[in-house]
Amino acid sequence: MVDVGDRAPAFKAAAGKSGGSGGTIALKDLKGKKAVLYFYPKDDTPGCTTEAKDFTELKRKFSANGIAVVGVSRDSVAKHDKFADKHDLRITLASDEDGAICEKYGVWVEKKNYGRTYMGIERSTFLIDAKGKVAKVWRKVKVKGHAEAVLAAAKEI
Repeated sequence: MVDVGDRAPAFKAAAGKSGGSGGTIALKDLKGKKAVLYFYPKDDTPGCTTEAKDFTELKRKFSANGIAVVGVSRDSVAKHDKFADKHDLRITLASDEDGAICEKYGVWVEKKNYGRTYMGIERSTFLIDAKGKVAKVWRKVKVKGHAEAVLAAAKEI
C-alpha cells in the first residue's frame, strides 16, 4: 500500500482528450510538477461526476499553483471522452483498464454493498510532490469538499 513519504509508483496510461492530454499520461511526464492522482470507481455515476466537476471547477487554481490533476478509473478512453464531453470536464482522465495502476496504488479492494462482496476501486487521492514523493493520501474519500481540501494541501507542499 502506498503511503506518505513513499516514492509514487510509476505509471503510464492511455488518456482521454479532456484536459488537453490525449494519447498517454505517465508519472514521468509530471516530473518537476506537483500532481493530484485521484482514483474513482466509474464514469458518469453521481459521486464520480460530482468529484470530476469539482476538480474541473478548480482546474485554473490547480494550474496556477503548478499542480496537475489526473483522474484514474478502469473505464476505457472512449468512455472517458464521452463522460468528459457530457459534463464539460477539463481535467486529464486516465484509463487503467487492466487495473495495473490501481494495484500499484493499493486502491483495488474488496468492497461490500447491500450484502454483496465484490472487487472495486476505493475512492482515493494521492498528492505527489515535485520530486515524485507522496505528500498526502486520502482514502475512502467523501466527495463533498474534497477537491477544495486537496487544493489547500497541495498549496502547502
